[in-house]
Amino acid sequence: MEGALIVRRKSFDMSFASETKNELARITPEKKCCMIAEIAGFMRFAGSIGLAGGGKFRISMTTPNNAVVRHYKSLIGKYFKVDTDIGVGMAESFDRGKQYTITIDPDNNSEMILREAGILMVREGMNSISDGIYEGLIRTKCCRKAYLRGAFLAAGTVANPEKSYHLEISTTSQLLARDLRRLINTFDDITPRIVTRRKGYGVYLKARDQIADTLAIMGASGQYFEFQDVMMKKDLMNHTHRADNLDNANIDKAIRAAGEQLDWIRRIEEKKGLDSLSAKLQEVARLRLDHPDAGLEELGQMLDPPLSKSGVNGRLRRLGEIARNL
Repeated sequence: MEGALIVRRKSFDMSFASETKNELARITPEKKCCMIAEIAGFMRFAGSIGLAGGGKFRISMTTPNNAVVRHYKSLIGKYFKVDTDIGVGMAESFDRGKQYTITIDPDNNSEMILREAGILMVREGMNSISDGIYEGLIRTKCCRKAYLRGAFLAAGTVANPEKSYHLEISTTSQLLARDLRRLINTFDDITPRIVTRRKGYGVYLKARDQIADTLAIMGASGQYFEFQDVMMKKDLMNHTHRADNLDNANIDKAIRAAGEQLDWIRRIEEKKGLDSLSAKLQEVARLRLDHPDAGLEELGQMLDPPLSKSGVNGRLRRLGEIARNL
């Protein structure tokens, strides 16, 4: 099995992703079925298999996250009753820092572990490495949640919601990407897509509500509430911006209208004089000249008797008709 190590891109905020993984790494499944499902998910997406001689297998699982490697050393030890080794090295790219590797040798029943994880199968009497997700491990909802958590801890990332909405799990296998998409699709209203990357495939979500739900499904309740809090703040900010833009647009519209009304009144005054107007129109015209910045409602309150906003607007429209006919 070729591991599907995560391809990290600068556009993702690793702080939020790291905090999410740190929270998930503190979860220990209570049921045995969920333990093996989570181990299998991590092993499938973070692991690779090598030959150790004599047709035996060595399993290596790699992660840059210290909390994650400690979690799986403990979980594998608890489930399989084996003591795994942890190695520390540098990642392929220098700026990615340390890389931790859990190794399971043949002496620690690596072949049996691969079989129970649904990775090593027997076909036509020969050992065969499967390339997808073994259905026997994910029959129940709780096990699907555990498997998804293992896959995310192995090869997942999630962007800081303050910057963008993106959750993705990477794999080198198209079949594995399809199986993971099918697994995630079993949860209500979550519809991931598959994208081809330079080194494999990504199963990703862009819809913010689906990302939030996925965080909750995996068990990252703290990060789920943090994500929701950011969403609400962004919604409030967007609403405020829309309201401000609407207010500014209304102000601009009122200023343009007042300027046009002043032009009408001055044209009438120049061509035939304001005394030629009826008393009601003359009153509104003089008020507009004296108060060029006043709103229609404010002008209406200055009239005697006061006039409604629509009434003032009607008189001003009449002044416009007179001006256009001069």
